[in-house]
Amino acid sequence: MTFVQMIDYETQRFDEMNALIDRWAEETTATRTATHSMIGRDRESRNHFVDLVEFPSYEEAMKNSTLPETDRMFQQMVALCDGMPRFTNLDVVRDEHLNKVLVNRMYEEVAEQGKFEVVDECVAADYVDHDMMRAAGEGDGREGVRKTMGMWRDAFDFTFDLGHQLAEGDHVTTLWTWKGTQKGPFMGAPSTGRTVSMKGCTTFRIADGRIAEGWWYYDAPGLMRQLGA
Repeated sequence: MTFVQMIDYETQRFDEMNALIDRWAEETTATRTATHSMIGRDRESRNHFVDLVEFPSYEEAMKNSTLPETDRMFQQMVALCDGMPRFTNLDVVRDEHLNKVLVNRMYEEVAEQGKFEVVDECVAADYVDHDMMRAAGEGDGREGVRKTMGMWRDAFDFTFDLGHQLAEGDHVTTLWTWKGTQKGPFMGAPSTGRTVSMKGCTTFRIADGRIAEGWWYYDAPGLMRQLGA
C-alpha cells in the first residue's frame, strides 16, 4: 500500500530548507526509497509549509528513515524550523489522478464505444490535434475529433490496451496497443476482414478540465502493410 508522510512546519529560512532538501536528494540518489515529493506554502501564513513525501509502502519509508543522510537532514531541518516539525503518517486509501480519468474516457467511451456525445464533456471547443496521418487542422475542434474517431470506427472494430500512463502537470502521456478487425475501407485500402495491431503513444494537454491539445504517434506504415497496402 502506498504510504505518504506529511511534514508540517514553520520556517523563516525556506531558501536554506530548499537547499537542504536538494543536498539530501543528491546524496541519496542510489539509496532513497522516496518516489515523490511535494512542498506546499500556506497562502495565509507565508512561513508555514507542508511537505508530502510518497513511498511505495510504510516498510520502504522506514528503510528511508534509517539512512544516515536522512538522519542528518532531519537534524539540520529542525535547526531551520521555528519549533518542532509535526509528522503525520498516512496509508493511501484512494489515489486517483483526475486528468487520467478524463483521458481514459476518450479511449474507452469515445473511441471504443462510439459515445460521441461525450466529446462535448471531455474536449475543449478549440481543441488542436496533431496526428501523423491527418493534415494540420483536419482533426481540430470537437467536430474534428468526431470525424477522426468516426473514420476509424467505420473501418475497424477495435480496442485500446492502455499500457504505461504518465501524468505530470497538465499533460497525460499514454503508451498503448491498438488491435482491430477491418470491416470497411481505410485510407485507400479495401476491406480485408484482417485482424491487425499497432503500438502508439498519445500525449494530451488538459486545460480548464477538458482536453485542449493532442499528439498522436503510431506505426501507421506498419498498419498499412498489414492491410496489404
